Amino acid sequence: MHGTLYEACGDRLVRVVDRNGVCHADLVWSGSNTDRLVRLTVDGAVVDGAVIDHPLLGATHAAGDTAMTAVDWARPTEIPAIAEPGRLPLGAGAAILNTLALLARRAGVAALRYAGPYPTAALWRTLARSFRCSADEAAFTAGALDRAVRVARDPIPIDFAPDPHERVAIAGGFVELRDRLERVVLGGISYEPGGSPARLISTPHRAGARSTTADHGDAPGGCPARPEGPAGVGSAPGGEVGAAPGGAARPLPAEPGGPGSGHHHCEVWFGDACYARVATLSAGGRVVDGPHPVPPCPSPVLGRGFPAALRDALAELVAEAVPAPLAADARALCAASELCWADLGARAAGELSGGFAVHAALWDRIAPLGLARLALALAEALAPVVAAAVAQRAAAAGSAPRYARTSPQESR
Repeated sequence: MHGTLYEACGDRLVRVVDRNGVCHADLVWSGSNTDRLVRLTVDGAVVDGAVIDHPLLGATHAAGDTAMTAVDWARPTEIPAIAEPGRLPLGAGAAILNTLALLARRAGVAALRYAGPYPTAALWRTLARSFRCSADEAAFTAGALDRAVRVARDPIPIDFAPDPHERVAIAGGFVELRDRLERVVLGGISYEPGGSPARLISTPHRAGARSTTADHGDAPGGCPARPEGPAGVGSAPGGEVGAAPGGAARPLPAEPGGPGSGHHHCEVWFGDACYARVATLSAGGRVVDGPHPVPPCPSPVLGRGFPAALRDALAELVAEAVPAPLAADARALCAASELCWADLGARAAGELSGGFAVHAALWDRIAPLGLARLALALAEALAPVVAAAVAQRAAAAGSAPRYARTSPQESR
């Protein structure tokens, strides 16, 4: 649909190459047994098809610096568990799962099930990019902590129908397309419809309108003008690198879609307003403006820490925002960890050494609207970060953790 080439040898997929000649998946199959995968190479990682024994997961494949449960690559019916997803480069796990969806669809597999110990919200969102599912996130993550503690390997009775996306390289990252542009990754930040704070905003096509990279103020979508600075600082060439597999430049294919398809803007939002517009893309995923750096945050609260009483109050709100099985440990971890204001660019919150941080723009934009609303916004920002930290710690410890207060100096 979007110009991706799927190269095959016999009935086996061997390469996935986007419309710019960039290879996103390279598969090597055994010469003596074409049902056996020898090696899969995706952006950022290599999966070894040989089956090895893992102390927790049993039969696995080496995947980059971690391991994943073994699957039947010729006809996959199971979604693998990745032992330590955090050890894979950004996007590598999603690329592996998207390749799995491609192989399942080619083999006529109607649905796959996850049979691993880590049914997290993060995994659910990743699967949604390559599969369709009639269940919801709450059902998928219902037993997350229990499964992590007992290293569960029984399938969760939720069907995932393969519906892989097309990944296309652009300057500074890549886009993911199915029947429309669904996701943009620039500088390691993911922009998706409804995302927070990084989101993908669509604007309708206007007859006779033309794009311009000179328009940085009063842009469509209501994003304010970007603060002035040295011309060109942090900017990258707009558009894509059109190169054939041999390295020679080649013309870009025609833009999918037509009038009415509109543009998509990668923006960072805090509160009810746009904080920065990073890039604008066409409906077919081509960059027409940017990418631009997120402007620095000059907030007066930068670097300030939160007192213990306020951390305790936020911990209660975070516990209500995470999946129920993680609530107790999220509350304990959040209350025990240091928390400070920081400039996190396009991220609302993050985990630092010894604790967590929240973007100072949340104070600047939301505190004037009331402290109750600010507290809810902070909890919303912290919830996915704390939930991920709880799940990682539970998996590493093999038991449900409980936390005592620590300072950054005491933490390792």
